[in-house]
Amino acid sequence: MKNFSIILLVLTVITIKTNAQWTTQTSGTTKALKSVYFSGATIGYAVGDSGTILKTTNAGTNWTKLSSGTTNALNSVFVTDANTAYAVGSNGTILKTTNAGTNWTSLTSGTTVNLNSVFFANATTAYIIGGNGTILKTTNSGTNWTALTSGTPYDLKSVNFTDANTGYAVGLFGTILKTTNGGTNWTAQTSGISEVLNSVFFTSATSGYIVALNDIIIKTTNAGTNWLAGTSGTSNHFYSVYFPNSNTGYAVGGNGKIIKTANAGTSWSAQVSGITRNLFSVYFTDANIGYVAGDTGTILKTTNGGGTGIVENFEDEHINIYPNPANDNFTLRFDNGNNKDLTLNIYTIMGVLVKSVLLEPMQHEINTGDLANGVYLLEIKSAAVTGIQKLIIQR
Repeated sequence: MKNFSIILLVLTVITIKTNAQWTTQTSGTTKALKSVYFSGATIGYAVGDSGTILKTTNAGTNWTKLSSGTTNALNSVFVTDANTAYAVGSNGTILKTTNAGTNWTSLTSGTTVNLNSVFFANATTAYIIGGNGTILKTTNSGTNWTALTSGTPYDLKSVNFTDANTGYAVGLFGTILKTTNGGTNWTAQTSGISEVLNSVFFTSATSGYIVALNDIIIKTTNAGTNWLAGTSGTSNHFYSVYFPNSNTGYAVGGNGKIIKTANAGTSWSAQVSGITRNLFSVYFTDANIGYVAGDTGTILKTTNGGGTGIVENFEDEHINIYPNPANDNFTLRFDNGNNKDLTLNIYTIMGVLVKSVLLEPMQHEINTGDLANGVYLLEIKSAAVTGIQKLIIQR
């Protein structure tokens, strides 16, 4: 598809180039970081290869390396309160701290397989998943772990619970398992795909998301009875997904890719990470403040939800947008009479997506009656490039 340029009547062209909304933090390590988790606004941990554990007490301004007592890779960390955290990893490793990371105690897992993900359903009940279909459970804060029967031989990559009894585990070959009785029984669900499912996250008892290799994102709105597969359109592997609220979510993956949805997964927009290293974990402490961990000690932070991630302008062809300021409608006019494969996104000036429209051939009028008065960023994107202009709604 040819590139486009936008001609605005009334307003001057605004260009945004490489305006990164994710900033690199100094981690003090070159080890791959596989998981990041916070216990509030300021205290967080990141874990990774060679037993690496990092901690921040000032919202990521500084990260301190802690002594883990192991050289095994650590794949997942979960924080239950300001003093208590757990990390799991290779060779059946389970670590626990009860003094805010000063000391870490090795817990007996009863297995030597790689453990990939830990999730606490409440302060004392937790689940760990790993290689060969391994699922472990504790009901006494990790003092004892019991092996559960998963019913699958495949490696499991991620676990998430919506309450103490209902949870999901995902892994190789499109595996999705669900329990409704605290792990006593696990039932296989139909994912409809055969890729490696890397991360699962539920925003409610019924709505959940899974990200996978090869740009696959699947969603359920009925507690896993059905899963609908989609893509972000970025052709990347994704390793982690997190939603700070029911509508807003993030996924991170290969080549520094970060994507965001503001409409519960209906559409996803690429953000500017500023790096090309693999990203393995994403976590948000509120709607705007988030952290990403990845290869070679990478830690990224955003304080504005990652912005819009818009970095290029259209060129060559011409589009007129009027009136501007607009009332309840504005018109798009295309010089070439063809707007095939174009998407229109409207963001607030702070980068929150408030409207997304897949433009139909010869579509001209766009309704904005559902938007409040104010200044918006109007994005038009094709498969190749993305451009943005300012739009004012004034009644």
